[in-house]
Amino acid sequence: MFSKREEHFADVLHSLVREEGLETPILQRRLIALWPRVVGELVASHTDNLYIRNQTLFVHVAMPALRAELSMMRSEFVEKLNTGVGAVIISDIRFC
Repeated sequence: MFSKREEHFADVLHSLVREEGLETPILQRRLIALWPRVVGELVASHTDNLYIRNQTLFVHVAMPALRAELSMMRSEFVEKLNTGVGAVIISDIRFC
């Protein structure tokens, strides 16, 4: 029979997403979408092929000077990106 227990739709949806193992991929996509806001549109326009593997964000940077500059700021970027999604999704960034 049906139970009379009331649940909010958002709670049910969140539980379903977590049970199906979709929470981490969704948070990873959100983190990648935050990249331009964190580094700025100009820098983001010189980066591409962002992906996450083993809690590391990989970012292709064509310009060596920009790659070196971004590497020095990577811990700051990690913190801002994780804060932006509200979870620890990455622990490092590799610029290649």
